[in-house]
Amino acid sequence: MNFIVAVDQEWNIGKDGDLLQPISEDLKQFKARTLNRIVVLGRKTLHTFPGGKPLRGRTNIILTRQKDFSADGAIICNSFAELFEQLRSYKDNDIFIVGGGEIYKELIPYCKIGYVTKIHKTFKADTSIPNLDKTGTWKAVRKDGPYHFRDDIYYSYLEYRNSEPLPMP
Repeated sequence: MNFIVAVDQEWNIGKDGDLLQPISEDLKQFKARTLNRIVVLGRKTLHTFPGGKPLRGRTNIILTRQKDFSADGAIICNSFAELFEQLRSYKDNDIFIVGGGEIYKELIPYCKIGYVTKIHKTFKADTSIPNLDKTGTWKAVRKDGPYHFRDDIYYSYLEYRNSEPLPMP
């Protein structure tokens, strides 16, 4: 399993349900990595997507506690146990965790690879993920950048590897 995320210098990922700083090149990179793959996300994250609809060209698995929730073309799971059962039918490398905060915090320990876009700035935020540099099991193995977006905003692409991913229950 993999995850993909954009973070600021403090490992914040969002505010009021939105990305901290959408970067067009990063969004293209997100699409290229996840196209024809499986994306796992929470219901609140789905509502931030264009039109509040599942991403085209991907298998969307939405985790929600709302038993009556539905989304056209998406697979709905109401628990982590149900999610893990569903994920067993896919190749591990094809699975991408894409948010939001609660989903990342629960599932990052099961991931082998993390694709992190690091924005070299700190933003006001209300959602973050654990700082991988302080975990002990995650190590940055590749870095591209920094690249200039606009004004005082620079970003880099990092690839992290987890030396001790948890096995799926």
